[in-house]
Parts: sequence; structure tokens; C-alpha cells
Amino acid sequence: MLTLDLRDRVLGQLGLSKAPAADLDGLRAVYAAWCESVNFDNVAKLVALTTAPREALPGIDASEFFERWLAHGVGGTCWTSSNALFELIASLGFDARRIAGSMRDTGIVSHGSVKVALDGIDWLVDSSMLTRVPLPLTDSLFTSDEPVFSAEVEYVDGTHVVWTDLPPSPTYMPCRLLVDPATHAFYVERWEGSRDRSPFNQRLYALRNVGADRLVLSGPRRIHKTPAGTKTDELNASQVSESLREEFGMSGAILERFRESGALAASLEPVSGPPPAPITRKRPSQRNC
Repeated sequence: MLTLDLRDRVLGQLGLSKAPAADLDGLRAVYAAWCESVNFDNVAKLVALTTAPREALPGIDASEFFERWLAHGVGGTCWTSSNALFELIASLGFDARRIAGSMRDTGIVSHGSVKVALDGIDWLVDSSMLTRVPLPLTDSLFTSDEPVFSAEVEYVDGTHVVWTDLPPSPTYMPCRLLVDPATHAFYVERWEGSRDRSPFNQRLYALRNVGADRLVLSGPRRIHKTPAGTKTDELNASQVSESLREEFGMSGAILERFRESGALAASLEPVSGPPPAPITRKRPSQRNC
């Protein structure tokens, strides 16, 4: 569990002057602050894979995750950031639980997330999708009206499939929720197993919400999505480092390690291996169009 001191330092960095009430308004406040402040990124993982490949991957301990985020502005990928978000929300008195699902709905459990129970309804707060608002998980179709952070949730076969717009994917990405609840030990096992199979082991991926916009670095590509449209630019190594520092808030120290480890250079190389299979299914709101 987080210490009270660490919890309060995290809340302060999130821009919350005090612990919110453990109700829906409080959950919305905490999650909105998280989505605005904590990157989804694989910088720490890439550094670890290239400099200490035989050591345990960093960040699955929530205290370690938050201390590094406070010092260096680095977030994490789904297993570490979901665990940290769970620990933070639980420390505030919410009835939260770790869960897991299948990103791209392949049947392979590949994604960590968090559910919070409030007044008989489960709400999804996902540290990877960064939807800005908690998503209701009911037996009714949910469609958000967010132009940039849009999401849809459908009830299928006793569980939920969550559809989100995650650049650079050209289509909405489905994620089927499968494991509920999931233990910390399960997260540790999946996190360590991801060193052998993960889309985040070769090159940089970083996502952050900035006001009404979404910013993504995917290898050398900078993708800026706004309510008016999406703009994509190709960056060189120095421009990638500048974006991570100025736009994603990462420290000079962690960026130096990112460069010295060779992870920055590797991020500029073409992706090796075959691309993932295209998503051909339509999200719920488009099926009758």
C-alpha cells in the first residue's frame, strides 16, 4: 500500500489539493487528473530491456512507479500503470479492483485495467486508454461524445468490449475484459512475461492528453490529434528527445539514459517483424452505417 506521504505527494503532482471523496465525483476528479498528468509510455521498460535484461522489469511496485514518476515524469505501460492507479484509488477509499483483458480482442490476456464499484455500477478507469472520464460498465451500450478521447462500451457474452481511438491505429481498438478480479501476482507474471511478447519492446510509444488534445509519439512519428483533425510529423532523434522533455515532461536524466542505452536510436529504426493483423470489425455505433 502507498504511504500517506507518497499518496499526498502524488495527489499534489496531479493538481489535487486534498483527497477527494470516494464517490463518483471524486472518481471523476482523480481520473481526469491522471489522464492529464501521467503518460502512458514505455521509456522505463525500453531502458531496462537494453541495460539490465536479466533483472526484474521496473514499475510493478506502485511506490517505485510513483517515485520515478515524481522524479522523472516517466509513466508506464498497462500492467505497471494500472497497478499504480489501482493502488492510488484504493488508498483513497474507493472499492477498486485490478482486472485484465485482451487488447485487440484476440483471446490472449494482454492488458491490465481497473474497475471501481460505486452504487451498484462498475466503472472502468483505464491508464492506457486515458478516456478522461470513467466508463460505465452496464448491459447497455455506452457511447461517449468526446471528439478526441471517444470510447464505446458494449455488453457481450457476459462481459464488456471497450472500443477506443488509440493512434496510430487507423480504426478503433477493441479490448475484451476477461479477468475480474486479477491479483497483483497475476500482474507481476504478465508484466515479466511481456519481455518476450509485447508491442512495446522495440521502439518508443508515448501517449498523453493535453487539454482537449491527444499527443502520441510512435517511434519517430509525432501524432497530434485535436477536435479539428489529426496532424502527423516525422521527427529526428533530437526532436524526439525535445518532445519527451517539453511535451511529455520527462527529466533530462531519464532522457540521457534513454539515449545512452540505445533505446532512442532503436526507436528510429523500421519495425521488425510482420505488422499486426488489421482490425476489420466495426465499433458498435458504425455497424449499421
